[in-house]
Amino acid sequence: MLGAYVPLIVMILIGVIFGVSNIVLAEWLGPRRSTRAKLSTYESGMEPVKSARERFTVKFYLVAMMFILFDIEIIFMYPWAVQFRELGMYGFTAMILFMVLLFAGYLYVVKKGALKWD
Repeated sequence: MLGAYVPLIVMILIGVIFGVSNIVLAEWLGPRRSTRAKLSTYESGMEPVKSARERFTVKFYLVAMMFILFDIEIIFMYPWAVQFRELGMYGFTAMILFMVLLFAGYLYVVKKGALKWD
């Protein structure tokens, strides 16, 4: 049984060894000339306006969490769509309930003003 996984294990080991060796070689052999321009904040060729060490507002994190939430929703919808006919009415009602709950959460977030960027 384990013999079937040997090619996969070998491929993963080769990938890890290749990645780690490239990182180590770049660290050992790469140039180490730090200049003021290299250490400055890069903003698409524009002069930096602010420091890169500023704090983000809480709304930024709320939007990021909502993106992850709705991204996970889509991940759950793909297998459901593939097995739609086999799941029947039970699968349909379960997905409708899932979508209603997520939509209610979305309406709550909109009502609280999390998506308003003042």
